[in-house]
Amino acid sequence: MSLNTVIPIPRRTLHDELVDRLRHMIIEGELAPGEKLSEKDICALFDVSRTPLREAMKVLAKEGLIQLIPNRGATVSKLTMSDLEEAFPIMGALEAVSGELACANITDQEISRMERLHKDMVDCFKARDMSGYFQRNEQIHKLILDAAQNPTLVEMQRSLSGRVRRARYMANMSDERWAQAVAEHEEILKATKERNGPLLGSLLKAHLANKLASVRASLAE
Repeated sequence: MSLNTVIPIPRRTLHDELVDRLRHMIIEGELAPGEKLSEKDICALFDVSRTPLREAMKVLAKEGLIQLIPNRGATVSKLTMSDLEEAFPIMGALEAVSGELACANITDQEISRMERLHKDMVDCFKARDMSGYFQRNEQIHKLILDAAQNPTLVEMQRSLSGRVRRARYMANMSDERWAQAVAEHEEILKATKERNGPLLGSLLKAHLANKLASVRASLAE
């Protein structure tokens, strides 16, 4: 290869960083459902101009996390049970596909990392550290998605993941459901190590369906 050949190195853009930060604030509840988003305040908070902010808001609107209303600005979307019942089955189908593809492509190094994340997640469960538990949980699901090596699948999942991730903050997870989720992840890890794609796909789909049932039961209380 000639050293005169220019090979650009991808750099994380201001737009990407804004999307991630605002997405996190919405999912974690720092920005409440129905809250109006002040461009002036957000620009001041992150020391950015309106142009990258508006581009970031378009992405979040596409993900269903905010609503853009002509001449009235942006507000954080409210999340209803009907929204979740619409999104979860689709997300479940995508999770199943990601599991099958991951088993066909996952490396030994990725499986080792998944084992470490799983151990850390179980330790968080035993310590009743729910924040740490959810962080490792998300890393495991992202690892499976990345191992699938399918950019189209990643983009489709991203368009729904915000609503799915927000769902966990709508409900208090009972000790019984938490223990059940850990047991489900034991099976998910086992199927991944065995590279059993059909089994992993069905486990991931069932795992998400159980999460929806938990949210539904909690909101009915």
